[in-house]
Amino acid sequence: MHGLQPLLAFSETAKRGGFAAAARELGTAPSTLAKAVARLEASLGLRLFHRTTRQVRLTADGERLFQRCQRVLAELQELQAEAAGACAAPSGTLRIDMPIVFGRLVVLPILARLVQQHPALELDVRLSDAHVDLVKDGIDVAIRVGELQDSTLAATRFASQQLVLVAAPSYLRRHGTPVALADLADHRHILFRMPTSGRDRPQQFSVKARTVALQREQGTRFNDGGAMVAAAVLGLGLAQVPDHMVAADLAAGRLVELLVNHRPPPMPIHAVMPGNRLVPARVRVLIEALKASTAAPASRVAPDKAKNSAAARPLRR
Repeated sequence: MHGLQPLLAFSETAKRGGFAAAARELGTAPSTLAKAVARLEASLGLRLFHRTTRQVRLTADGERLFQRCQRVLAELQELQAEAAGACAAPSGTLRIDMPIVFGRLVVLPILARLVQQHPALELDVRLSDAHVDLVKDGIDVAIRVGELQDSTLAATRFASQQLVLVAAPSYLRRHGTPVALADLADHRHILFRMPTSGRDRPQQFSVKARTVALQREQGTRFNDGGAMVAAAVLGLGLAQVPDHMVAADLAAGRLVELLVNHRPPPMPIHAVMPGNRLVPARVRVLIEALKASTAAPASRVAPDKAKNSAAARPLRR
């Protein structure tokens, strides 16, 4: 092998799924990358890719090498950045993956302020509710809601997400206000159908320090949280959604929070990045900005205020 160029050619080809896409990223010819990868395979005595006419796919040996060389290339990049003095002024492209609604409502304003503070910073923002492979997709930071499953990631908890049960005042005037979990059976519900499984997400409530899940057979179903909120504002029923999605509607009185004392435990929100690597300046300033944003927004309704705003009203049975 001659230096790190074959490893770079191999890594980009693995990320992009083909020589043509990798060549566009590196600004070279596909044939040049193919030859570099072939030389790497010959020097290692291993087959790194399964090749077809349309794409290339990593072999088991290729997967192992990819995971290792990603760490090497990332650390080399950071050493070069430090030598160039880039750590003092964050620059380059910050690649971030985040959930669609939380990312748009909460993280995007933070990113906008970050770019204003650091004009040399560029953003590559990907909005998705699916978990991506940070290393394979070249992601610097991913925002993840809930308990983490991947122990190989470096994680910083910077916020939490609270599920709240809400309804429009117009709906409550017609159908009454539930004051106990048992009352929910007499109400219309707006449910979330999970796109990944096609199943309904159960409603969650806290009962005597335990979390119980309630599955509704009847209801109006959506596969989009924003549509659930819009439906609730229109008076279609009760909806349980993350608090950041309804903060403005609660503050404006378009929605009322119900059964505050039965809120389930909050879910942690982390910024995660590949472990065992140096942290680039562009990532470091993002983590600092996220941690500085952990104070609850003033527009979120405090439990006591929410409980008072949803004064108990007898159910119409």
